Amino acid sequence: MTTKWMKTLGTGLALTVAAGTVSAETLRVATDPSFVPFEMLDQETGEMIGFDMEIIAEVAERAGFDYNLNTMDFNGIIPALQTGNVDIAIAGITITDEREKIVDFSDPYYDSGLRILIRQDNEDVTEISDLEGLKIGSKIGSTSYDYLKKNLDENDGVTPYPGSSDMYMALMSGAVDAVFYDAPNVGYFARTKGEGKVKTVGELYEGQQYGIALKNGSEWVDEVNEAIASMKEDGTYKTIYEKWFGPMPEGM
Repeated sequence: MTTKWMKTLGTGLALTVAAGTVSAETLRVATDPSFVPFEMLDQETGEMIGFDMEIIAEVAERAGFDYNLNTMDFNGIIPALQTGNVDIAIAGITITDEREKIVDFSDPYYDSGLRILIRQDNEDVTEISDLEGLKIGSKIGSTSYDYLKKNLDENDGVTPYPGSSDMYMALMSGAVDAVFYDAPNVGYFARTKGEGKVKTVGELYEGQQYGIALKNGSEWVDEVNEAIASMKEDGTYKTIYEKWFGPMPEGM
């Protein structure tokens, strides 16, 4: 696979990716460059990296298309698909009824939700009920904070933090017993800065599903779905997942 960076008007950087055939159609793919660890700019190489970037590269190769990767703000992605300025988008896009009315979606490729993060030596917490009466860090205004307040009878120990780094620091210092937050974030922290110090446990709560978005009426939906299915079947998906998030939850 060969890559080449180029400047594009209005969309920042674009990446031309060969899927392996000279005659393959070249599609325009959009992403948001700031949704860590799904897509982000590698400051050393100047290239886009992340979970989504590896997923779309593998999908393109299996589906049989080349692509130009364009970066843009997330709120511009769906309109770009609507107007036909891009053909496909991958950026941790939640599949919703409203969006399905105006764009096509692939089958879900990522199950998101809320997940528990604890210190590595904690063997007592395995599910949400085990958090009763404990000190738990979550993020101000997040669905994770609301979920804890609604679902724990003893929730006086739930502490809202302004940012994820604050609650992760509180967990490692022992100020809280656990963190409850978005699964991609806690999984990435456990895989990187928290490696060997913290771990994720339990199932996903309040699940959402991400899909690859395509312009309405796209002829590539079936091919993309077949590529995703084959990746999951042969273990490629699991390998990519665990590179970025650590152990894959059961049932994904």
